[in-house]
Amino acid sequence: MQLSEVNMRVATALLSCSIDPGPMEPEQAHAAMQLHLDCTVEECRVRRRARNTLVEAGRCVLDARATR
Repeated sequence: MQLSEVNMRVATALLSCSIDPGPMEPEQAHAAMQLHLDCTVEECRVRRRARNTLVEAGRCVLDARATR
């Protein structure tokens, strides 16, 4: 399987906590959450974007403590 230039940019953006990867599909967000398992949403822009994507897609429901 060969990665296109666009997919390569998305994959590269998912590796760095300091770069917002931009809009994601829910499947990409799920993979990003697994890649950044040890990160927090406060510190990691990838995990924050991924969590927001999953919440918006209805695939993740946040505990009330996470919405404060």
